[in-house]
Amino acid sequence: MEAKPDPRTSPPPRGRGATHNPPVRFETQHAEAFDDGWGTLEAQAAAPPPLATTLIRDASRSAISWNESPDLGFDRSVNPYRGCEHGCVYCFARPSHAYLGFSPGLDFESKIVFKPDIARLLVREWQRPGYVARPIVLGSNTDPYQPLERRLALTRAILEVMLRFSHPVAIVSKSAGMLRDLDLLQALAAKRLVRVHLSITTLDPKLARAMEPRAASPARRLQALAALAAAGVPVGVLAAPMIPGLNDAELERILAAAAGAGASHASYVVLRLPHELRELFAAWLVAHRPERARHVLSLIRETRAGKLNEAAFHRRFRGDGAYADLLAQRFAAASRKYGFAPHRAELDCSAFSPPPETKPAQQLTLAL
Repeated sequence: MEAKPDPRTSPPPRGRGATHNPPVRFETQHAEAFDDGWGTLEAQAAAPPPLATTLIRDASRSAISWNESPDLGFDRSVNPYRGCEHGCVYCFARPSHAYLGFSPGLDFESKIVFKPDIARLLVREWQRPGYVARPIVLGSNTDPYQPLERRLALTRAILEVMLRFSHPVAIVSKSAGMLRDLDLLQALAAKRLVRVHLSITTLDPKLARAMEPRAASPARRLQALAALAAAGVPVGVLAAPMIPGLNDAELERILAAAAGAGASHASYVVLRLPHELRELFAAWLVAHRPERARHVLSLIRETRAGKLNEAAFHRRFRGDGAYADLLAQRFAAASRKYGFAPHRAELDCSAFSPPPETKPAQQLTLAL
């Protein structure tokens, strides 16, 4: 019997990062493709059809996500989008799509849930008695400047209310699209209310296109970093994720390029592969870097005590073992060499002006 093509080793649809849709881990049943005798599986594997993006409205009644993680450095975040069109195959947020009933694979980058009333909901939460301002992070889960932002402008609406009520915000993105909002970012920076972290994973455009198919090119990210720095917006580089045996040799070059563009601070994260991400990343390696696949996965296990993921606080971002320790030493040495500040600039939390409470309209009475 002739072997069926395996979607896990096939090239992804054009412009997408994942090679397939792994089953949703919370479901007991899942569909599996089979050959109907017409050779359709072979044809689709050789040339996957384009995959359109579907927008899904989020009816959530809250905007802020709270966390108590001791190693994050922030306790609240806002994510206008769930799922991300950038399609980064390594994205730690992919498994969260399973909570919505979607696959963390191709569904994550093609079925995007958006919150149309996110700015209004945010203001409403600020109106609650006892709210104390602390920096809100945009992009803690998925990118607030993914391609859909050009049309929906939800992140811009958030920044507008941040500026209006003087609320501090930190932004994490790998998109040059944030330059559209340079006017707001400059105004926020003038009041010490914003800092930006631009994620740069590699300087190799071919590797970036394969790993991050719809994200800005490395050159465009560096240009955006330089433009933000020139405009007086505090901006740093996030070299993340560092993937042992694939892009970690670029760590010093990434930091040097970012420093030359004006970055004031730097950080890095070592790749971890929770839940479905293990299968997705392994399939991507087989499809795009088959000669390195086993070696890369072996090195990742070296940084994760023999596993592909480590969820423990204070270890999940840096890893353990000799390989992880060497990466930490290299980062520290490069940070000193290129003059990165040991601490990020503090944002002003005292300027926050709570929105006036809106009282519900009173019901009219019928006069007799």
